[in-house]
Amino acid sequence: MAEPHQKIPQAGVATPELEARLQAIWETDSGLMGWIGTVDHKEIGIRYIVTAFAFLIAGGIEALIMRIQLAGPEQSVVTPEQYDQLFSMHGITMIFLYALPILSGFSNYLFPLLFGSRDMAFPRLNAFSYWVYLASGLFMYSSFLIGAAPNDGWFNYAPYSLKDFNPGPNMDFYALGMIFLGISTTVGAANFVVTFLRCRAPGMSINRIPIMVWGTTTISMGILLSVPAVSLAFFLLWMDRQFGTHFYETGGGGEPLLWQHLFWIFAHPWVYIIVLPAMGMASDVLPVFCRRPLVAYTLVVLGTISTMALGFGVWVHHMFTTGIPFLSMSFFSGASFIITIPSAIAVFAWIATIWTGRIVVSTAFLYFAAFIAMFVIGGVSGVMTASVPADLQLHDTYFVVAHIHYVLIGINLFGVLGGLHFWFPKMSGRMLGERLGRWTFWTIFIGFNLGFLPMHWTGLLGMPRRIYTYPQDIGWSAMNMVTTVGSFIFAVGFTMLLINVLVSLRRGASAGANPWDAPTLEWAVSSPPPPYNFAVLPVIASRHPLWESRLDEGRGDSSLERGLLLDDGKEMLVTTPIDAQPDLIVKMPGDDPWPFLVTLAMTLGFAALLLHWWWVAVGAGIAILVGLLAWLWPRADFGQRREPGHA
Repeated sequence: MAEPHQKIPQAGVATPELEARLQAIWETDSGLMGWIGTVDHKEIGIRYIVTAFAFLIAGGIEALIMRIQLAGPEQSVVTPEQYDQLFSMHGITMIFLYALPILSGFSNYLFPLLFGSRDMAFPRLNAFSYWVYLASGLFMYSSFLIGAAPNDGWFNYAPYSLKDFNPGPNMDFYALGMIFLGISTTVGAANFVVTFLRCRAPGMSINRIPIMVWGTTTISMGILLSVPAVSLAFFLLWMDRQFGTHFYETGGGGEPLLWQHLFWIFAHPWVYIIVLPAMGMASDVLPVFCRRPLVAYTLVVLGTISTMALGFGVWVHHMFTTGIPFLSMSFFSGASFIITIPSAIAVFAWIATIWTGRIVVSTAFLYFAAFIAMFVIGGVSGVMTASVPADLQLHDTYFVVAHIHYVLIGINLFGVLGGLHFWFPKMSGRMLGERLGRWTFWTIFIGFNLGFLPMHWTGLLGMPRRIYTYPQDIGWSAMNMVTTVGSFIFAVGFTMLLINVLVSLRRGASAGANPWDAPTLEWAVSSPPPPYNFAVLPVIASRHPLWESRLDEGRGDSSLERGLLLDDGKEMLVTTPIDAQPDLIVKMPGDDPWPFLVTLAMTLGFAALLLHWWWVAVGAGIAILVGLLAWLWPRADFGQRREPGHA
């Protein structure tokens, strides 16, 4: 490590000279190398959002093809094998390639802005997380090129996924792709946790942090605990398929239920992982349009944390029909009921905030209002499937399909679309069209409920999930046709959304710094923000620094115009975890191509494992190690210095 710097940072105000100097220091290089090597959290966040929406469109197209197949009985639009591949990739795409990455995109963009910081804790790791996410998604989708996409469902139950029953490369694509994706998810989660703990503005103690940040940080801890389980599950599956081990094969002493336990230990917490940040968005955005702070902030934070913690104790409710002991079913059923309590706290807090506020209706508000309704419907149907007697009847029917879509689309997507309308001005400097936005909302809302609400009834009529056709006179035709019509209306609404985004990027009204009169720090800078975010680092004295004059919060006024001057190279302030007191000043890395190059080597390695090119895989492993050494090699310019008053 380099010697500590002797310069002591001074307090001051932003000047044109300071802003020009910071612009030169923090701006991403132009050209191809700048595009490859950027570590700007805002650029990475937007890439996450755009890529996740692209995968959402791909998954939506797969869904529409399936809905055409199921619109009537005994259809032959696709073959059973093609349907299995579409069905599997639809689930993989929506659950793993869209739902979390879209939230990671918003969090990547907003975390430093909400914290009054310059960047994420580990900018190069942030870039690496995105490149691995993109590469792993393309790796799995490349399976369509040879007609060998995953075909055993996103749940991938053994022994059906073993070589004896599924001999092609289909499940190898899935197993290796998920291990690959798990690397991105894990390093991204670690980055969020460290950023939360150490990169907040002075004075932003843990009781002043926005709820969205709490949601993202909580799920990041959940990811660090759950993703190793599913990565292990897929690695053992790959070993069974490639080398004849018997982890899941009963004939060799294995246990198929081991797969289900490892998978659902991960997959049920994943349900909360893909909804808690969206719940945080609702908790932060609804008060803006209600013109008052969120009711019961502390209870909502505690509810967020306890929901994630309890989420690790309910996975067996997916396995009530597997023959597990009655005592186990009772325990996990009870835990599944208990977890509704912290979720209900959030719902009541949102309703109370709306009830006691002065509502300003906008498209963003409409999405979050619908989000609450979808949350309740999805939650109630989830409680029904958590009841052992009900689950024995509803398990593996379209009722479960309806439930998961109300959770995944109803909660996640409606929250994301509300967040998109709210933060689009911050990201682009332009407003989304309000009139087209409202037409789009109602089209999406009607299409969604017309598409997925009837699935509850279809499930109660006994229609199994995962079937590609059904007989003529069984009574499911009408509801399936309604579902298909609703799905296409939903697709029309999403197309309208894309048109609104593209038109607004070119011709939208100028947003200004704070078009919503919002209270949090991201609105204290220009829209879009400069590369350095804050010319001077603010000092925070309340939970709503931009509303202090009207709320009379805190023991003193936050200082937004006068703060620390960090302009001796690319610098960032590190604060203490609890009270956010200044601790260290660290040098940050500039643009770096190594995260991209390491990702290329990893992609080659996974492709070689898929094709059984063992020596190529070894060479790719060596290239990865060389790339990591170059990436992590000590640099003299990464010195550190402490703030005055710290030893």
